[in-house]
Amino acid sequence: MAIGDVIVGIDMGASKISLVVGEVNNFNQIEVICNTCGKSNGIQKDKIINENKLAESIKEVVKEAEKEMGMDINSAYITIPGKYITIVQNSVTKEAKDKYSGISSKDVSNALMQAKDIDIPDGKKLIDVVTNNFILDNGKVIDDPVGAFSSNFTLNAQIILADKEYIRILSNIFKKVDIDIDGVVPTTLAEKNLILDEYEQKDYAMLIDVGGENTDIGIFDGDKYVYTNSIPVGGNNITNDIEIVLNISHDEAEKLKKQYSLALKSYIDNDSEVVLNTVKDGSEQIIKSSNIVEIIEARVEQIFELVNNDISGQGIKQNINNVILTGQGITSISKSDIVGKITLNIPVKFCNSKINEIAKPSFITAYSLIRYIALRPFAKTVSSSIDTKSEGGFLRKTLEKIKDFFYS
Repeated sequence: MAIGDVIVGIDMGASKISLVVGEVNNFNQIEVICNTCGKSNGIQKDKIINENKLAESIKEVVKEAEKEMGMDINSAYITIPGKYITIVQNSVTKEAKDKYSGISSKDVSNALMQAKDIDIPDGKKLIDVVTNNFILDNGKVIDDPVGAFSSNFTLNAQIILADKEYIRILSNIFKKVDIDIDGVVPTTLAEKNLILDEYEQKDYAMLIDVGGENTDIGIFDGDKYVYTNSIPVGGNNITNDIEIVLNISHDEAEKLKKQYSLALKSYIDNDSEVVLNTVKDGSEQIIKSSNIVEIIEARVEQIFELVNNDISGQGIKQNINNVILTGQGITSISKSDIVGKITLNIPVKFCNSKINEIAKPSFITAYSLIRYIALRPFAKTVSSSIDTKSEGGFLRKTLEKIKDFFYS
């Protein structure tokens, strides 16, 4: 981390857009300056269907943040769903320029540059290189080789490719908002270091983030980013199911989902009667709370079945030892972890509740993003660009001069 760096992170979903601005303080920790959240328009199930509406949604959130901080935001890092990401594993071996002086940061930079020199498939665009580890000539595995005495070293890295058309659309949208894109980070990669605990970060683990309209999957083998994808089903589908099955208004369906947020009918203590007030034929009906839970259970089970089909199809399910759940679409639904364990046949747990002490649920992904950026190894600078307000008006403060996000 670089003390004083200010980082802007924007997370865009189908339901909401969250923005967090953080500064690296003297203790090398992220100090949140501002967080704002607003309704998202223009995205459905991870697809951008209306660029102008999405641009307006982003602009509103940015304007609110600028007003709160008294600053203009000129650039930001953004998240990207797993469905648009391809991960390529790559290893390169480099000779140390001077083995008697130790491996230099320039040696590492050259290795990173070489690692991203791959044949990129048509329709893909390189957005990042993620270091996994380094192996010295004596076989020792380390995270940072700078200063180590070794005649050569091997870098193991993940090359992150994104759908070129999706990146083009994002660029168009942010041009409309007059904000430069500092970097694009897969959602689960951004969340990993915050959501997974110390033990899970060393294990072969799967992170599942259930949002409003989609579920993001991220699989990690220790520091190695193995796989990511998105499934177009989320918490909003549960509300829609209740609305359709019970023939009631969307608002009442959402209220009932929150009131009877249980994913297993067998855990009902008191199967009470529930009066439906907005039945669309105008009648007033009485049902059992178990009827609502059955609807929730069916959809939660389907989400895990879709995840199971996806990871089984990739041939990686047998490697996964732990599953961690996050996301507003599921963390409020009790016993979802048990449904997940039954469906996946893998231990499943909710993410650590202490995370909510760091950031509110609406901002966890955006906060994870700026934290991930702040912790990036070997990057020269990670600051976003902002204009600060002074008594004499707005003066440009160039916190970001040469963005080295891609180690170039």
